[in-house]
Amino acid sequence: MKRALITAGASGIGLAMGRAFMEAGYEVWATDVDATALAACPDGWVTHQIDATDEAAMARVIGEAGPLDALCANAGIAGPTAALDEIELEAWRGCVGVNLEGAFLAVKHAAPAMKQSGRGSVIFTSSTAGQYGYPFRAPYAAAKWAVIGLMKTAAMELGPHGIRANAICPGAVEGPRMEGVMAREAAAKGMTRDDIYAGYASGTSMKSLVTAEDIAAMAVFLASDAARLVSGQVIAVDGHTVNPDPQV
Repeated sequence: MKRALITAGASGIGLAMGRAFMEAGYEVWATDVDATALAACPDGWVTHQIDATDEAAMARVIGEAGPLDALCANAGIAGPTAALDEIELEAWRGCVGVNLEGAFLAVKHAAPAMKQSGRGSVIFTSSTAGQYGYPFRAPYAAAKWAVIGLMKTAAMELGPHGIRANAICPGAVEGPRMEGVMAREAAAKGMTRDDIYAGYASGTSMKSLVTAEDIAAMAVFLASDAARLVSGQVIAVDGHTVNPDPQV
């Protein structure tokens, strides 16, 4: 049976990825910091409560999993919503740590076994913020841009070993996390939540936010044989962003 490991796999995009991989016949391993969310994961999943930035824990879990067919380096946090000159260094480091260092540690420790097996797909969760920038979200945007650089380098290094690497860039994703982001953004900009929501939707050519399931479907495709020569790519699943910040 094929095996997929998803960091931050107990909620949101990660949970949707796990469900999609399970439906595709994979054994699913999920890590997360939220023990309660992990306990609610579907039966049959192998779950571990760890922080994505804890290298020793990440190395242990990935070592237990063995060669992976799919690694979804998905862990991330929104970070602060504030103007550049108002962001505290500690908040900056915390956001960059989870979004960038967490992705690095996942691929670092998965790569040796994948190289030995001569196969695998590494799927990084970046963001459209990693393509366009994101006003009032500097640490998040900076980390997601860096994830794309990490992915392209991983694709170059791991390709000769039969391993592919790609990055998915979600747009605004429906769900509790996005509601929190919109609430903080509304407060920072002196606008209402509905104004922010309408702005996100109108900033796409399809006039719609996406769902976690949309992202998960792309992840399963990228891990499949149908994508056997798709590597080093940045793929937006965002309804086609035409204006990344229409409120500004």
